Amino acid sequence: MNIKILNDYNFEKEVLQPKTPVLVEFWASWCPPCKMMEPLLDELAKEFAGRVLVAKLNVDQYRDLAAAYPVMGVPSFFIFKLGKIVSGPHIGAQSKTRLQKIIEEQMDRVG
Repeated sequence: MNIKILNDYNFEKEVLQPKTPVLVEFWASWCPPCKMMEPLLDELAKEFAGRVLVAKLNVDQYRDLAAAYPVMGVPSFFIFKLGKIVSGPHIGAQSKTRLQKIIEEQMDRVG
């Protein structure tokens, strides 16, 4: 799997510090659409390797961290860049094409 698993210890380093965009899925193990998204996210992680980090955070295991962001349902997708949310929340299962478009829009933006 090419998806970075996030937790309390690595969230800041992996999501808030990089200069490149980070796509984060806030998910839960009991969520069928979240399970559906996993192979698609893995494909995106391969496709954008070295340019965008694709990561996921389990909202049940890391409730306090998830509560710090406007997660209104799972799955929720956000793009972080330079420590800030620059896109999202995108709530619910998304198509690969839609997520590619969201990522590419942020890659094209300067700063």
